[in-house]
Amino acid sequence: MNNSSFKDLSSGNPAMFYIGVNVAIFLLLGLANLFTRGVVDSLVAQYLAFPSDMGQWPTRFYTLVSYAFLHQNIFHILFNMLWLYWMGNLFLDFLKPRQFQVVYWGGAVLGALAFALIYNLSPQLNPNGSILIGASAAVMAIFSAITTLVPNYSVRLILFGDVKLKYLLLVYIIIDVIGTTPGSGNIGGNLAHLGGALFGFAYVKLLQNGTDLSAFLIKKPKLKVVKNEAPKRKANPVNQAEIDAILDKISKSGYENLTAKEKQTLFDASKS
Repeated sequence: MNNSSFKDLSSGNPAMFYIGVNVAIFLLLGLANLFTRGVVDSLVAQYLAFPSDMGQWPTRFYTLVSYAFLHQNIFHILFNMLWLYWMGNLFLDFLKPRQFQVVYWGGAVLGALAFALIYNLSPQLNPNGSILIGASAAVMAIFSAITTLVPNYSVRLILFGDVKLKYLLLVYIIIDVIGTTPGSGNIGGNLAHLGGALFGFAYVKLLQNGTDLSAFLIKKPKLKVVKNEAPKRKANPVNQAEIDAILDKISKSGYENLTAKEKQTLFDASKS
């Protein structure tokens, strides 16, 4: 991973960073499977995918992050990365990279928890347990957040022309809601999408009310300690003729006969 990748993650374009990481992982796992005849896929499903079984969470806590970098096939990653590219870059036109990070991972976490909720409240849906993979919930959070922020922003779609974001998101939500009904093939995955969308919506609503959940990522400026010194007294310019007159007076009548002003003038001259 090069320095530009780290820059994209922290202050540049995190959407492009995650696209690069997801594609790289997909290609590496694909190559590994060619040489191991599916053994890697089995290990990934067992140790890196997010499990619905709560009993595995204490030892698989890291899967809340790792699952979002895994994809089932070329179409799965293709659609996720295309939407991440379009909505991610649009998001960054209006909001900051640190806000992207919180929305992206907040959507991933809430999506995973929503997925687990359905299988733990209704275990009959899958008695053998289930796993979750893919960046869909995180991408959905980005999509939902930018739509909540600028709902009337239009994007141009092939065959449909200009479509406002709010209508586009509504179609996706309806599809996901239908996908959570009994008999659907991917109830948990669709519920994860809705969890991600909910986080993106809530984030922007809180932001509009003055609460930025990404504020903890703001770097606080380092305090510089400045010594509080008394201002130096600006010395008056020396008047050599006046000094000569004072010195002449001292030679004639002594220092004790000088006035307070003359003593101060002589003192100031000695500091110059």
